[in-house]
Amino acid sequence: MKNSMVFITLLTALALTACATTKISDEKHKPASAGDLLPVIELPVPQDGHLQEYLGVSGAGLFSVNQIKADIVIIKLFSVYCPLCHKDAPKMNQLYAKIESSVELKGRLKLIAIGAGNSIQQVAQFKEEYGLKFPVFADGNGSIHRQLGSVKFPYYMGVKLDGGHNANIFYARLGQIQDTDTFLQSLLQTSEK
Repeated sequence: MKNSMVFITLLTALALTACATTKISDEKHKPASAGDLLPVIELPVPQDGHLQEYLGVSGAGLFSVNQIKADIVIIKLFSVYCPLCHKDAPKMNQLYAKIESSVELKGRLKLIAIGAGNSIQQVAQFKEEYGLKFPVFADGNGSIHRQLGSVKFPYYMGVKLDGGHNANIFYARLGQIQDTDTFLQSLLQTSEK
């Protein structure tokens, strides 16, 4: 009994360190932030035809974020071990629905999520549990997470695509979405600067 309590305490501590509401203090792992060029992030082309159409990609293999057919891509980094990410998942559905139902935003603004250090099965289970309709990718070995500065979760980035090879981060924030309208308005206002 005592061993199981110690184990549960350790698991809880580990889960809580995966989430945070403060900035990283280690300058070696400075998080990707506004003004930075997004590193080349390659993701597997989804097998689902609807998700391929949503992203504007096709075939098999890998595609990079800058190939997504949109003006702006919202990238959410999360972990299935992060309690805040679980609480935030319904807001992601609301955000996706708002974008897709907006005449001005649909097609211009796309949303993806990346599960840092999570397997394909874990990400699929998370996606199913919350009924997520947008593309959610696994970063099983954590390489994308490291490219982005080993940020805490949940972490949001707004990325402008120029239709070529560049993807510029114009918005970056740590923490849950409290209100989807406020979040979207802030992101769009920042994109115009």
